[in-house]
Amino acid sequence: MAVPVPAPRIARFERLAFGLFLHFGLYSQLGKGEWIKYRAAMTPEEYEPLKDTFTAADFDTREIARLAKAAGMKYITLTTRHHDGFSLYDTCGLNDYDAPHSAAKRDLVAEFVEGCRSEGIVPFFYHTTLDWRWNTRACDEATFNEYLDYLHESVRILCQNYGPIGGFWFDGNWSRPQADWKEDLLYGIIRRYQPEAMIINNTGLSARGALGHPEIDSTTFEQALPGPVNREGWPKYVAGEMCQTLNRHWGIALDDLHYKSPAQVIEDLTRCRRVGANFLLNIGPTATGAIPEYEAALIRLVGRWIARHGDVIYNGKPTSYICTGRDFILAAIDKLYLFVYDLSIRGDANVTVAAGGSGPRVINGLKQPIKEIRWLDNGEPLTFTQNTDAGFAAINLTGYPYGTDWVVRVAEISI
Repeated sequence: MAVPVPAPRIARFERLAFGLFLHFGLYSQLGKGEWIKYRAAMTPEEYEPLKDTFTAADFDTREIARLAKAAGMKYITLTTRHHDGFSLYDTCGLNDYDAPHSAAKRDLVAEFVEGCRSEGIVPFFYHTTLDWRWNTRACDEATFNEYLDYLHESVRILCQNYGPIGGFWFDGNWSRPQADWKEDLLYGIIRRYQPEAMIINNTGLSARGALGHPEIDSTTFEQALPGPVNREGWPKYVAGEMCQTLNRHWGIALDDLHYKSPAQVIEDLTRCRRVGANFLLNIGPTATGAIPEYEAALIRLVGRWIARHGDVIYNGKPTSYICTGRDFILAAIDKLYLFVYDLSIRGDANVTVAAGGSGPRVINGLKQPIKEIRWLDNGEPLTFTQNTDAGFAAINLTGYPYGTDWVVRVAEISI
């Protein structure tokens, strides 16, 4: 059976490759994660007055877009409304529980879209389907259907008032798994007003990679690396995306120090691209909307790696070649790109820490004659032996020059 051809919007999405996720809302002021209202069983009287101190004074969307661009990110997904029901956009009279009626007195989604477009970044809208204000997990059917009307009108506002956007990223259907969420109506609104927008609906931790409704354009892998996907016989081509936090919370949690390193983020990005999936990396802005210092520094370092290897990250396609260990190959036009992990640094054994061996690494299944192999970072040529009949090649990998370690090193193979 054939693999379906991706729709243009899905093909564009896959080439975006790397995105920034922003969880920002009233909960950011408490610094205890985005679920704090629910986890602490806060009443509306305790929680909702947070809108009166929600200034978003440091929420500089142009600067955030510049940071994302410096990191090699091509899109940003913003929480336009999270599970607490507070909207960062003007709800146009649906209620006054939104940013224009908060201390910020601004439509933060309008600013977000403008900031993204000014830097050539594609804006995406996260929008909750689970809503604690409506008690959507346990309310009766009549209330639930009333809520869905409210949700659909909210999405229509987002579709009509902010110009073309990259897509919608829904989250919460997993909270009421047996319900009729009227997805046909919801996605029909998007297809009517934003026909080129991606439609993504997070299947949650318990159903990573599940396909879902026929209008869904990408599966989700929350906090877990995606595996290879065989799309033969699928009714349409569906992309994949992993979303991951930098620590263990999505909204800012001031006492969560369990941060990932730049090296881990680089490895996770490349391992997503190994199977053609996008990587959506989350940051929780501060109470006033600033990007915290560690997170900003980390993604800038990741951006230095992408500056060396970006073309293949954005445009490389998965292959079936079998490599040594975690190594893998992406294909782009008439070249192959070998991604190498656990490579040592050349230097005196008394001062270098060996991360792993240099020397020969094997590729199986490669029958095209190799013309040349070189490291992308410094252009150094590599020697190799090859048996095209057997589809076997052995590449003699040199270690990093002393003073460098790119975490994942890429060799360009000309065939």
